[in-house]
Amino acid sequence: MAIRELGEMTFEDVSAMDRSRTIAVLPVGAIEAHGPHLPLATDTVIAAAMARAGAAALDAAGWHAVLLPPLPFTAAPFAAAFPGTLSVAPGTVTALLADLAAELARQGFAALAIANAHLDPTHLAALRAGAERARTAHAMPLVFPELSRKPWALRLTEEFRTGACHAGRFEGSVVMAERPDLVREALRTTLPANPASLSTAIRDGRTTFAEAGGPRAYFGWPADATADEGRATIAALGGILADAVRDALEAAR
Repeated sequence: MAIRELGEMTFEDVSAMDRSRTIAVLPVGAIEAHGPHLPLATDTVIAAAMARAGAAALDAAGWHAVLLPPLPFTAAPFAAAFPGTLSVAPGTVTALLADLAAELARQGFAALAIANAHLDPTHLAALRAGAERARTAHAMPLVFPELSRKPWALRLTEEFRTGACHAGRFEGSVVMAERPDLVREALRTTLPANPASLSTAIRDGRTTFAEAGGPRAYFGWPADATADEGRATIAALGGILADAVRDALEAAR
């Protein structure tokens, strides 16, 4: 079944849907620095690819899915010192997600699933708060798998699991698969590896990319990225999203 995008549908199209078995999938990204070789919208590109793959997996599992327009703005304080990064207050993100869940619940959708690959801890806290607010208001399940946590992290690449994975091989591969026109390829292949782990830096109390050891806003092995790895990663991300939705709906029964 073709993946449906809500913004391209009419109200009569939506009226004809079986919304009680339809998952609304929201790609959530960020506008933030991703090294000198990847676009500011890298996280949004990845989230949109994850959302499409997740929607296809949900359809294959007997649910319906509809893609919402991507949300590109969120809290991004780790990258805030870099030109072009647009970081908004986490409370804004929390309120928007909770309101959106309430509106989708009013219209009878089964759940709101968030496809997210932006791992700034302030952003993740905002998503958790939005999910909790939706749960407290009995709006609907608001599902988002935290990729950096088990079991999901174990299904992703070796570089991802090191924590040195911002604008490196993991993210670069997905952008090469989805939007190769946005990759500064001649520069990417010359960048030296930066094995500094963001996850370790966060545990140690660092709050910016520079403090974490990324003065050019990248971590990992960008020169090793490939479109083939990106396509495999997109499939894995879609499976993670679909499995997280399934688990949440089963728990809500």
